[in-house]
Amino acid sequence: MKIGLYFGTYNPIHVGHLIIANHMAEFADLDQIWMVVTPHNPLKKKATLLDDHHRLQMVFLATEDFPKIKPSDIEFKLPQPNYTVHTLIHLHEKYPQHEFSLIMGEDNLKTLHKWKNFEVILDNHDIYVYPRISTEAENLELKSHPKVHIIDAPIVEISSTFIRNNIKKGKNIQPLLPSKVWEYIDHNNFYKK
Repeated sequence: MKIGLYFGTYNPIHVGHLIIANHMAEFADLDQIWMVVTPHNPLKKKATLLDDHHRLQMVFLATEDFPKIKPSDIEFKLPQPNYTVHTLIHLHEKYPQHEFSLIMGEDNLKTLHKWKNFEVILDNHDIYVYPRISTEAENLELKSHPKVHIIDAPIVEISSTFIRNNIKKGKNIQPLLPSKVWEYIDHNNFYKK
């Protein structure tokens, strides 16, 4: 089975994440999408994250009606901070029957050369890239790499930061979240302080 790994802190997961994941599941040559909840991105402050189990629960609630999209807590069991290359090695050992690919936005492709062991990732895994609006000059040397597949997915500019900030301000951001995720956030009073 060909699995697309879509990593994120999902703090919280929103409709933009689901639009991208579903597009990859339906229009790329991937059998399933695993939404890998990242416990701690080395580039983000841990204090801004909800507990891992809450973010995983929101991904579960958001994806339960999408049979090709699965939540994954695979990184919860790995030493932190973790790097994508370590997760890929772990997944290959645990699920040798599957072929794993990465899903990322164009913004991440631009910085892939800064990732730990990025050459190993590129040598062994396909990368499916969805478009992002960018004001920077296009500097995508890797765009023509044989393992990189640019997917004509919808451009979605919704951010979890925007959602958190506006919940705190008391704004109605319900349309940006799957209804079960909104109910979970509201019930637990998340992001209000």
